[in-house]
Amino acid sequence: MSSVRKSLLQLVFSGSSMKRWNDKLRPAELMEVDKQAHKMMVAWVLFTLNTRDMDPRERIRLGARIVEGGIFDYLYRLVITDIKPPIFYKIKENPAHYRQLTDWVLVELEPRVRPLGEPFWERLQASLRVPGEEGLDRRILAAAHLYASGWEFNLIKSMNPHDTELMDIEDSFRKGLERHKDLHGVDQLIEGLFGGGRTPVGHFAQVCGQLRFQKRWSQTPRIPETSVLGHLYIVACYAWFFSLSVGACKARAQNNFFGGLFHDLPELLTRDIISPVKQSVEPIGALIKEYEERELERVILAPLRRGGYGELVERLSFFLGLEIGSEFADCALLDGAVQRVTPSKLHAECNEDRFDPKDGELLKVCDSLAAYLEAYTALRNGIASDQLQQGIWRIRGKYASTVLFDTVHVGALLADFD
Repeated sequence: MSSVRKSLLQLVFSGSSMKRWNDKLRPAELMEVDKQAHKMMVAWVLFTLNTRDMDPRERIRLGARIVEGGIFDYLYRLVITDIKPPIFYKIKENPAHYRQLTDWVLVELEPRVRPLGEPFWERLQASLRVPGEEGLDRRILAAAHLYASGWEFNLIKSMNPHDTELMDIEDSFRKGLERHKDLHGVDQLIEGLFGGGRTPVGHFAQVCGQLRFQKRWSQTPRIPETSVLGHLYIVACYAWFFSLSVGACKARAQNNFFGGLFHDLPELLTRDIISPVKQSVEPIGALIKEYEERELERVILAPLRRGGYGELVERLSFFLGLEIGSEFADCALLDGAVQRVTPSKLHAECNEDRFDPKDGELLKVCDSLAAYLEAYTALRNGIASDQLQQGIWRIRGKYASTVLFDTVHVGALLADFD
């Protein structure tokens, strides 16, 4: 039986403290978890655009490989945190050296990851021990990685004019993306990144990246600070792990991952408005939601729709719960339409790929767990704050008796943090 442990939640969260480009002058701290979120958002776009005519069953299998491939890469990166990318790529070119490094990484990961179950552990080992870009899943992840890293590079380029590495770094991003130009959407990413043009796909990828500048709990000092973008990736990973734990079908697990990855996308337009403000007076919450949806349509959905990317709009609307009123409502495809269902019905009757199910309650639990980790870690790092203490007690009280599908005892998991 698979289970999610405290140590795995903390490992995923630790990317919030892992700095990128820390040997360069930069306008803001660039964190690993933010880059991984941006990468997976772009990977989702490329996955959606390049599987239009694929058999639905193969499409779902490919999606699972992309999600897990991204998670596996992230876990690997968390362990080898002190190795600069150029050195890592040199190691990767030598099979014997890469095997030695990977064996050590797997030893470090095993106690945290293996409780998720033998199938997941075996897939992790197989993926990390055989690097490469042969399949469509790895090529999509490689292109998304290059774009997200190149986006960060554009931020720091003008601040480091005398850095002799910069020309080679930019050249590597350009040439790397050029190798994937046969993938639909990559040409638009290149144009937006290096050509200065505004394309529908490039615009969407650009605005997603801006979520790294929006800090959560903005009026509460914390160490580490977390961005909305990084929070999205943490929630997505937690959603994937819990989906495995409750025996979710492949489509449901993917919908939960991408639902978590995009659930706060409207905050690009409204900033991170804390729950007490949203919930203090009912008309205020309704007004904020109305504004979010109007701006979401104007800034994100309408440009994609005008550009001919209706499938991206449709899936984003599904992940954000626009048809059913909330991103945290359980839903499934019934009688040809997305309908709101109870969590028990979703799990008992709709846990099959053909129903295209998505958990709402599970995503809300993951969202709260990510907030709990933010507050808990800040307190452990010496930040004394009433707001953080209140956040911890509020979440613990809310989920003390919560059990997801008779499998995941959320209260017991939170108790492990004592």
